Amino acid sequence: MSDVLLSGWGRTAPTRAHVVEVSDAAHVAAALLHAPARGLIARGLGRSYGDPAQNAGGDVLDITGLTGITFDAANGVATVAAGVSLDALMRECTPQGWWVPVTPGTRQVTVGGAIAADVHGKNHHVDGTFTAHVARMALSLPDGTLVNVYPGDALFNATAGGMGLTGVVVEADIQLLPITTALARVDTDRFDDLDSLMAAMASGDDQYRYSVAWVDAGTRGTLGRGILIRGDHANAADIPERKRTLAFDPGTLATVPALVPNGLLNKASITALNEAWFRKAPRQRRDELQSLTAFFHPLDMARDWNRMYGPRGFLQYQFVVPDSAGHVVQRTLEALRMIGATSFLTVLKRFGAEGPGLLSFPRPGWTLALDIPTGVPGLAAVLDSLDELVIEGGGRLYLAKDSRMTPRTLELTYPRLAQFRALRAEIDPNRRLNSDLARRLDL
Repeated sequence: MSDVLLSGWGRTAPTRAHVVEVSDAAHVAAALLHAPARGLIARGLGRSYGDPAQNAGGDVLDITGLTGITFDAANGVATVAAGVSLDALMRECTPQGWWVPVTPGTRQVTVGGAIAADVHGKNHHVDGTFTAHVARMALSLPDGTLVNVYPGDALFNATAGGMGLTGVVVEADIQLLPITTALARVDTDRFDDLDSLMAAMASGDDQYRYSVAWVDAGTRGTLGRGILIRGDHANAADIPERKRTLAFDPGTLATVPALVPNGLLNKASITALNEAWFRKAPRQRRDELQSLTAFFHPLDMARDWNRMYGPRGFLQYQFVVPDSAGHVVQRTLEALRMIGATSFLTVLKRFGAEGPGLLSFPRPGWTLALDIPTGVPGLAAVLDSLDELVIEGGGRLYLAKDSRMTPRTLELTYPRLAQFRALRAEIDPNRRLNSDLARRLDL
């Protein structure tokens, strides 16, 4: 056990906690039973942007020592320890013709973290969230009891997106997706304005398994112009024999140095990057073959890319609103442009049906995510005003990306919050499981 200063991927609001390393279910149970007054929270690879895997003055359970994959290649079911990364799971299963059914924009998240945040990907409109493909979880309850929970169980629904506050996931059975190559077949379209981009997504996304749009949120050019990238797994029968491969060996092109000055990513540099990124994209391209790494995880090619924002860090603002409140997307871009809060990584997607997770983020409609450097004058007030638009539109903010939401916003946007609180109070009356996020939002 050691004292460590921890922060989220955004590198804001660090707090100090005792880090406890575990390697099996018995260690997890012991850590829970000996949790201090400030409680304990599990932490994987630290890719939540804010404070859900921090616990000031308490214990943080490092689950990366929970390793091991047992794979039924005939049926595509993997039994995976919670500390295994999606990267490791892909390296094990892709060469055998199976793919992780839902992946966020990085492979560097643990299975336990993917369940706790109930992560989504480019295919939510088709395949739902990560936990829609989990057939069983082995969960260590706050009293140390190890139980199996299954889809439809109240505890399963509370754990899916429950930010680690219902127990510590020890392992899970995951149904993988069959593939015949380690390639994606990709269509790309460039749009000069937001209305055209959103219209194309609304009318055409259902023809693709995967869809994502990069939106120009810079200070030059037409607001909301963007690049729409859609595709599916390439079938071996449809591509030349020399390209038929299941080999999966993603590399890292560069590592961002530890000492990057504040201001390297500022309004001018981000605007220039936005302009270059938009100009390099083709107006239209069809049936391009891309590696799975290039299609799903381009940011993973630069290790520790969050350092580019400097020591002050950055925040991600991600919301979802129903189709009837699609105007909130443009209002958000306009409001942030007005104060010069530029974002290079601005991503727009469409969500499908809402799942059973009590605190899962997705619901049908539009989701916009923006990475914004901290320290922009007036940023806090503008984000507060945008929260009100999200509330009025019937949307919500993503807990795994949040670093500034208020309890009021949470209560007005997560309609099943009372159910979650009641179950948490029942299974953990002494608050053995706790985090900075849980205290900030009174979860």
